[in-house]
Amino acid sequence: ARGIQHTSVRQAHRKYEPDFHDKYGNMVLIGGAVVFTAVWGYVLTQAGIEWGLSPVGRVTPKEWKE
Repeated sequence: ARGIQHTSVRQAHRKYEPDFHDKYGNMVLIGGAVVFTAVWGYVLTQAGIEWGLSPVGRVTPKEWKE
């Protein structure tokens, strides 16, 4: 039990070393946001997709049957 206590005390007073997320986390997040925005900006403006949001001019009424 004393060995475990001694080890935990030694680790608690250890210097904090930044890991990958501390060093690069914000840059990875910002880079992902930039790529996401660029790709969707291209898709929405340049890809030539016909989104078909409005049926006006495409839907014609059927003939009335009595």
